[in-house]
Amino acid sequence: MAVRVGILSTAHMHAYSYAEALTSDESASFVGVWDDVPRRGKEFADKFSVACFEDQAALLNAVDAVIITSENRKHIEMAKAAAERGLAILCEKPVATTEEEIAHLANVVEGATFMTAFPCRFSPSWKRLKERVDSGEIGRIVAISATNHGTCPFGWFVDPEQSGGGSMIDHTVHVADLLRDLIGDEPVSVYAQTGSGMYGQAWEDTAMLHVAFPGGIFATIDSSWSRPASYKTWGDVKMSVVGENGVIELDMFSQGFDIYREKAGVAGYGSHLDAAMVAAFLDAVSGSKLPPVSLTDGIRAAQVAIAGYESASRNEPVPFAPFRG
Repeated sequence: MAVRVGILSTAHMHAYSYAEALTSDESASFVGVWDDVPRRGKEFADKFSVACFEDQAALLNAVDAVIITSENRKHIEMAKAAAERGLAILCEKPVATTEEEIAHLANVVEGATFMTAFPCRFSPSWKRLKERVDSGEIGRIVAISATNHGTCPFGWFVDPEQSGGGSMIDHTVHVADLLRDLIGDEPVSVYAQTGSGMYGQAWEDTAMLHVAFPGGIFATIDSSWSRPASYKTWGDVKMSVVGENGVIELDMFSQGFDIYREKAGVAGYGSHLDAAMVAAFLDAVSGSKLPPVSLTDGIRAAQVAIAGYESASRNEPVPFAPFRG
């Protein structure tokens, strides 16, 4: 039987990609959407030919699982409503933006099937990198240089009351999660610097983090919105993994052709990571597998960004204290 899925809020642009994944997956029944901005929800529902629910409770009563793609600060209230009905949850990142929010979220979804939306985990190039590192091909990891650049999405993303910050809260978490997945350990400290030289606003558009791990391993993360609106694509996820015996380079979204018309663009031919992630979520809902990216994964990645803000405000490294629940 197909898993009945609803989408809570279409504030985040990833909602469109997740909806496309649902409509193309035979194991899913895309029931509809609820949005606290009715016009936005109606336009989304019309695009995918699904129901637009006027009442959130009505949608929750009609589904087995939800995908939350709201503004960051609304994740908790929507996750709480879903968990109270025993629904499975796929939540957009960052799952929370403060330590207080993390504790609250962990409490309200306790016992629920919860998956964090980290599609980079499902990249074939990422899986191949892990295989090569785990095989010992380059020896012990010494250092990692990583980027998640992007264009600024504006809108609620640059309203800290809704987003929790700027580029650091938005783009750090993907790479922070990959680092934990690769190294297999938690950070011990975070040092960060932020800037607003791209747009000159109160929110940061550039962010550099230095993340120290046990055993002397360190990683850098450039999570800046440093790509102009005219850039050929939204950004990148790149990584240089330096080992004692060699280096492995990753360019996760390099599979594409450059196209030049009035504006440069890219025609990608790589794997559909969002579809792979949604399929894994559906497997978890049906009970055949556990969520491959857990609530804990989402929390720990968010904590790296949260520690980054503390470090930037103090202008010094801060210890990393993983949330234990």
